[in-house]
Amino acid sequence: MEAYVMDAFSARLFGGNQAGVVLPEHPLDDGVMQQIAAEFKHSETAFAAMEPDGSVTLRYFTPAGEVELCGHATIATFALLRALGRIGDGTVTAHTKAAQLAIEVQGDTVWMDMAPPKLIRKLTAEEWPELYDAYGLTVDHRPDGLEPWIVSTGLADIMMPVRDHETLLQAVQNEAAVTELSRRYDVTGVHMFCPGGEDCTAYCSNYAPLYDIPEECATGTSNGALTYYLYLHGMVRPEEENLFVQGEHMHRPSQIRSRLYDDGGTVTVRIGGSAVMSMRCDI
Repeated sequence: MEAYVMDAFSARLFGGNQAGVVLPEHPLDDGVMQQIAAEFKHSETAFAAMEPDGSVTLRYFTPAGEVELCGHATIATFALLRALGRIGDGTVTAHTKAAQLAIEVQGDTVWMDMAPPKLIRKLTAEEWPELYDAYGLTVDHRPDGLEPWIVSTGLADIMMPVRDHETLLQAVQNEAAVTELSRRYDVTGVHMFCPGGEDCTAYCSNYAPLYDIPEECATGTSNGALTYYLYLHGMVRPEEENLFVQGEHMHRPSQIRSRLYDDGGTVTVRIGGSAVMSMRCDI
């Protein structure tokens, strides 16, 4: 089978977030997919199968287990299929365990629908100190008017606001504490952010130690959830393009784009970005 490493949410080699993409000729057992993902050691590896109707079935594995959806690995997969000439520009259906998604390919840019956005719950003020303490911060580092909420566009994350860019970069994760919090709140991890000003919509850092991902430099699902969070706070507008910068901690800055649409109360979120191939091999 063919296997690739793609740098997603980046227009250049060795930027953005790396994902494995495997194109099996025949269906694989779950255990084999898990072993391949562990061998790649990237945060996620996507396994893509072209269907007779032109759609694509996707499954995603981390080194620790299967997840229902991964934004950057989806962007990587469709950028790869476009580069290999197996799909062209236009809209392709992606079948994932989280949802059936419409993927739009426009040259070097791939746009994907997120699963329907959901506000799962708001953390109470009594719960804030433990969350902020897990990053060496206090609730005084929280900006006025923004609170930690659990939001999902396919995967649930805690949206954790901090007051400025300096605070975002000084945060140091206690992996054991964040793993326990993730388990308790039944979330993938924590998506920390601060408002970005003129340069971008927000600066972000993403942490998912429960899934053996101490930090991730680009996450489509989390920034989809953040787009919805900011929309609920009146900080982004429908149909306008948003830009999130993530991965500065890891010296792999990534650019993730999003758009939100509100059709009479039915809200959808799309994530966009590019990806470049950095490695190819056969298994």
